[in-house]
Amino acid sequence: MNAMKNRVQLIGNVGNDPEIKTLENGKKLAHMNIATNEYYKNDKGEKVEQTEWHRVTAWGKTAEIIEKFVVKGKEVAVEGKLTHRSYDDKNGEKKFITEVVVNEILLLNK
Repeated sequence: MNAMKNRVQLIGNVGNDPEIKTLENGKKLAHMNIATNEYYKNDKGEKVEQTEWHRVTAWGKTAEIIEKFVVKGKEVAVEGKLTHRSYDDKNGEKKFITEVVVNEILLLNK
């Protein structure tokens, strides 16, 4: 059961071209946003689409794959863990980020 703790799986479309950084040690870091869509019928029977945006981060080889093959609009499946972190912005205000740190990515075709 430990393998199921803090495990996130998402299938969605990339909302922006990934932001790739190369660190001083040569390791790659990728940031992108993935949109997932759900559909349901409201009280009036009308079909409603609900979109959720997820911040995604990947390191190393996974970031290299994202750099080579992922662009805005691409459908992907990712698996990873949910993380929370905070930082102080340039105005000294504390900002909080929730993101999925990716272990695996699968490039999907429609």
